Amino acid sequence: MNAPLPHLSLAEELLLLGLHPQKGSTRLMGKYVEYGVAGAVLAELALAGCVVEERGRVHVRNPVLPPGADPVLVEALERLGPPGKAHRDAVRTSHFVRRSGRTVMGRCLDRLVERGVLRRESKKVWGVFPVVRHPAAGQDFSAVVHQRLADASAAGFPGHRDRLLGAFLYATGLVGRRFPGREGRALRARARDFCHREWTARAVRKAVQSDQASGGGDGGGGE
Repeated sequence: MNAPLPHLSLAEELLLLGLHPQKGSTRLMGKYVEYGVAGAVLAELALAGCVVEERGRVHVRNPVLPPGADPVLVEALERLGPPGKAHRDAVRTSHFVRRSGRTVMGRCLDRLVERGVLRRESKKVWGVFPVVRHPAAGQDFSAVVHQRLADASAAGFPGHRDRLLGAFLYATGLVGRRFPGREGRALRARARDFCHREWTARAVRKAVQSDQASGGGDGGGGE
């Protein structure tokens, strides 16, 4: 009997889709997944009415999240600083995505391990280089999220949250890995459109494309 899907943040759902459930490694360059997770945190802060984007910078409008809010969101909001900053002093969206990605992804991994969604495995490659992997601890909840997105696509993506998740899948390049071939064509096309509409996803896509242009690795798998 399958366990019910635990409450997951948008960033955690994206992270699960970006990890191989058995190997525990990322499905493409880890840096791209980091960018996506950081962008997803910004998107949730925007949904909560805490931040807005103005001319490429993140402005804090409401510095308070409700009691019991995801601590990853709380920490990210604190890093963005108090409201009322002059535009020139506000954090650049691109800087947040690049500089916060590793920290945010690390915190999301910690929380998923704490809740028993993932487990942490440490080993050494060739007996020298330490490597940490995060395979599924039991049930592969990424498969549940994957199916929900497939169902949302069939229904025309009525929910904003699923549209955001699709946007980040496209922005990172994960959409082609998770929804390949002819069957995934419609979802990939919608995800591309969603990415163009969402400022948080556009910032992630820009970071990924910049890395690719400078020879930063994996071509991404978008369409």
